[in-house]
Amino acid sequence: MVMYFIVSAVIAGCLFPFFIAFLNQKNHQQAVSEYSLESFKIKQKTPTLGGVIFVLIPLVIMLILDFKSFSSIKNILVYLTYLGYALIGFVDDLKIILEKNNKGLPASVKFTAQVVLALVFFILYRQYISTEISIPFIKGLSIDLGWFYALLVLLMFSGASNGVNLTDGMDGLAGGTSFLAMIPFIIFAYLQHETSLVYFGLALLGSLAAYLFFNRHPARIFMGDTGALALGAVLAAYALVLKQEVSLILIGGVFVFETACVMLQIGSVKLRKKRIFKYTPIHYSFTLSGWKETNVVKFFWFLGFIFMGLGLWAGLSI
Repeated sequence: MVMYFIVSAVIAGCLFPFFIAFLNQKNHQQAVSEYSLESFKIKQKTPTLGGVIFVLIPLVIMLILDFKSFSSIKNILVYLTYLGYALIGFVDDLKIILEKNNKGLPASVKFTAQVVLALVFFILYRQYISTEISIPFIKGLSIDLGWFYALLVLLMFSGASNGVNLTDGMDGLAGGTSFLAMIPFIIFAYLQHETSLVYFGLALLGSLAAYLFFNRHPARIFMGDTGALALGAVLAAYALVLKQEVSLILIGGVFVFETACVMLQIGSVKLRKKRIFKYTPIHYSFTLSGWKETNVVKFFWFLGFIFMGLGLWAGLSI
């Protein structure tokens, strides 16, 4: 099992320097939003699309080392979800790069694409797995959602992918918290004897570890929407196929926190004409309070570690 992590990390570690040089040569750099903090504007000189490497490498490794895994509907759903959401992000990133602004795809187009992928997942998934969800810490308690499960699938994919995307604003922040969030699902897959999902998860962690090496402060590359949407979606996919839907809320606690703060801020501004926080996404509020970027990232990694433990505990109680 460790081989999948090591092989993926080594291949990604070797490819990233060449990929970064290629992106710099082509001037494929990050376009920073006009709403970003002034201290982060310099990041527009950093190339994006780093997610391309850690999305493709695990899939290629599975094709070569565990081809039989493609005969399982569970595995195929996870792989297709990972690749599908990465493609949405890739088109968005490419549009931003080519047009030299941070608009990308219209929100309606991105959401429609996410809905379509979520529905495809549900239709294929529904034929093989029940629509019941288990409640952590209460043995034997489950709720059958029936066709409402389709709505849950959409909420999980949309919430997780956009949550990671919102978190992706500082060097190492989204990559590190996603790395931690994947660990419980690999453990759940191991306990459920879903060996191929263990292999794929470890391969993903290996390539993500290599990305984090080049994304550490000061970052040499960003993951872009390609990576952020894919990471959030694969977390949701693992939660669904392993029947750990409720545990995802705890495991992805950092992403839930980031998303909730943005929603509260928007709601407050619209209803009260006042902000609740200094800035959202919330990690920027810490820098406005005097924290160094590296300390903010470490703090969120710590939160991610706590949520990882809580989510693992919840999942094991089912």
